[in-house]
Amino acid sequence: MKTILVNKIALTAGVASLLSLAACNKVLDKYDQKSIPGELIYNDSTLVKLNIDYIYENNLPGWGGNSNLTGGSISGSATSLSDESYGESKFFEGTVTTSDVGDIGTGLNANNNYGRIRVINMLLRDVDAGILPADTKKRLKAHAFFFRAYRYFDLVRLYGGVPLVTTALDAVGEQAKAEALRPRNTTAECIDQIVKDLDSAIAWLPAKYTASADWGRITSGAAAAFKGRVLMTYASPQFNPGDDVARWQRAYDANLQAKTLLDGGGFGLHASYDAMWFSEVNNPEAVMITGYNTATGDQVKKNNGYDNSTRPSYLGTGGGSNQPSWEMVKAYPMKDGKLPGDATSAYAYSDQLFYKNRDPRFDKTIGYNGVNWPINGNANYKLWTYYAANKTVENKATNTGFYTRKAINPTVDISNVQYSGTDWMEIRYAEVLLNLAECAAGIGRVAADQEAYTGLVAVRKRAGLQAGGGSLYGLKSGMSRAELFDAILFERRIEFAFEGKRFWDLRRWKKIESVLNGTRRQKVTINLKTGAGIPSAADFANPASPNYRDKVDLDVAYTNYFELVFGNLDTKYAINWKPEYYFFGIPPATMTNNPNIVQSNTWGGGFDPLK
Repeated sequence: MKTILVNKIALTAGVASLLSLAACNKVLDKYDQKSIPGELIYNDSTLVKLNIDYIYENNLPGWGGNSNLTGGSISGSATSLSDESYGESKFFEGTVTTSDVGDIGTGLNANNNYGRIRVINMLLRDVDAGILPADTKKRLKAHAFFFRAYRYFDLVRLYGGVPLVTTALDAVGEQAKAEALRPRNTTAECIDQIVKDLDSAIAWLPAKYTASADWGRITSGAAAAFKGRVLMTYASPQFNPGDDVARWQRAYDANLQAKTLLDGGGFGLHASYDAMWFSEVNNPEAVMITGYNTATGDQVKKNNGYDNSTRPSYLGTGGGSNQPSWEMVKAYPMKDGKLPGDATSAYAYSDQLFYKNRDPRFDKTIGYNGVNWPINGNANYKLWTYYAANKTVENKATNTGFYTRKAINPTVDISNVQYSGTDWMEIRYAEVLLNLAECAAGIGRVAADQEAYTGLVAVRKRAGLQAGGGSLYGLKSGMSRAELFDAILFERRIEFAFEGKRFWDLRRWKKIESVLNGTRRQKVTINLKTGAGIPSAADFANPASPNYRDKVDLDVAYTNYFELVFGNLDTKYAINWKPEYYFFGIPPATMTNNPNIVQSNTWGGGFDPLK
């Protein structure tokens, strides 16, 4: 909950605000603060830290992987752009235009991707001109290289190739204007530049930091893990429709390097799937994080907002967002790792008793009617979302019938939940294992003792699934390459539920049409029935009654008292994602500003994002 990202001080215009820092006077008292030579900033350790902190603050993702960009169109709603949850969108209505995804930057703005890349490029330019030791310069540049790669990947996964700008361009003058009118680089060139930057970060960053004040800094393992994510995406069908195995090999090598570096730095799976969110410094699962804190009013206040917006509103606070769809609820395996309804499972499944004998991650993620949910310091609290006489027992009913429990801190009470400081884990060690597993499948490493299996097994074992035959935790033995790809994609759906990854997985695998098109996501309304042998609504809600709901066996209640009614969340349209959305069109305003940018061929232009 502590954050190292404490100041928002721009390299370009914010130096004057540092006048109150006595330690900086050795630089600042000699110059007009509006025109300090950038290289002098990197002669002063205090200014250096402030500016590196600014790079972090300006580029780390928000909760759920949200890039927090001006014009950001996708990342903030990634959870609702899948079968996890629900939200109206042009993307699923099938009405997206080239103006609707403006992440490439439709004008001059310090808070779009290119505005942030410019600040990074200025740091890379100026740090070399300072007098700091060579190793220190490399370390500083390594952080900047990582975030430049991060920003460019944010663009490439949306559009394919974009203009590469790796120097700080002049801001004024006709020559500067002409220099800025750069055409799109090929997608391959962009990927190579991203990898080059990440290789520099890997080479110059430590495997682990020893000081708690450095919690959240990028390590060599984190840079390698991000490189693995980038190259796995580039090997996936969105970018690799011809299934070039050489790309899978490159991605496998990157993810193996990431695992090796992280293992050497003491990283690994956290012992607890739910408690890992509330472990901070030395949390082995946390490969790349965005730090938050519990401050209530000082200048370093940085609360995450997620807990307050996600927990049920009728608890006295919270917005009840991130509500699971019925599709997400039903997807979880049984306790033995088999799918619901699988004839080989030791556990029977029925929609009526949907919560019984599920993967342990189910109860740690899904808040459902009647579940025991220790929250607000009450270990015996039970969540109720049913209707009685067509009226919800909640002050404000859940739209889907369910809530999300993941990363909701049970020890934070109502009065403080708005100040939640739970850190966001953008990359977890479990992702590294599953990335490596997927890339191992890509190159045919599909034996039971190879990574395609071992990564899946490790994640399922930590989840608490039963080992079963061959200690495969419910996995089918002898799966083919294609079967393993499907098994890994499914595991990611469960392991990373509500972490903003499902949409990107379906998109890079080009599966949105086959999984979602023509469907309408579903909700469940749970009604308390009436009739002989069924307690009245008043009795059921009365703590003094022998039929009080908190005392009744939940199986009995669901079998005898509750009726489940299924309905559509998507009421205006069936999902209609279009093939051209796998690479979004360049906004007209961008091409007006830069006539050298050519539209993508899937949107009527001549640029091929697959090259």
